[in-house]
Amino acid sequence: MSDAASRLAEVETNIAEAARRAGRKAGDVCLIAVSKTHDADAIRPLIAAGQRHFGENRVQEAAAKWPALRGEAPDVTLHLIGQLQSNKAEEAVALFDAIHSVDRSSLVQALAKACDKLGKRPQLFVQVNIGDEEQKGGCAVADLAALLAEAKAAGLAIDGLMAIPPADVEPAPYFALLDELAERHGLPLRSMGMSGDYEKAVMLGATHVRVGTALFGARD
Repeated sequence: MSDAASRLAEVETNIAEAARRAGRKAGDVCLIAVSKTHDADAIRPLIAAGQRHFGENRVQEAAAKWPALRGEAPDVTLHLIGQLQSNKAEEAVALFDAIHSVDRSSLVQALAKACDKLGKRPQLFVQVNIGDEEQKGGCAVADLAALLAEAKAAGLAIDGLMAIPPADVEPAPYFALLDELAERHGLPLRSMGMSGDYEKAVMLGATHVRVGTALFGARD
């Protein structure tokens, strides 16, 4: 077994065990391999091991490497998990199957225009600034209902919520809050949990976990 296959198997086992403890099915959780900053040669072993969902932070970086990789593996699903500038909305809609960082009115309008123009509807998550941190993107909890209403009025279907808890604190209360917010607004998907806390996120309702280091190893 290759190193990539071994790491993937370990993460999948951990997800399955966390799901079992929570009375859930492992198949209810989508594992997104965070491939940002990794080149095609680092990504191919995970594709060969069976991984099919990948996450990128920047439109430009993804555009440089994924068209060729998707030529080799056309069934890959590509997720944008980083902040998105409104002027990149059309390029993002063309390239990505899911966008996890919808967080403001101007982006809602840009995405709606891009979706209508391209006739494509990627899966969309509203990013919530769950810890009310000034340095982070995301919609304030207090503004979530209004942003969801604006998206609906613009013809955008929002499928779920995404959040990144504050660093160096216990993430469980933040995961629980995101799960509660998604439930309150009738949204089925929760994108939460990374390499250090994805098992806890799964136990608290995550449907999508974004794992980089545990799959690729530490970045330089």
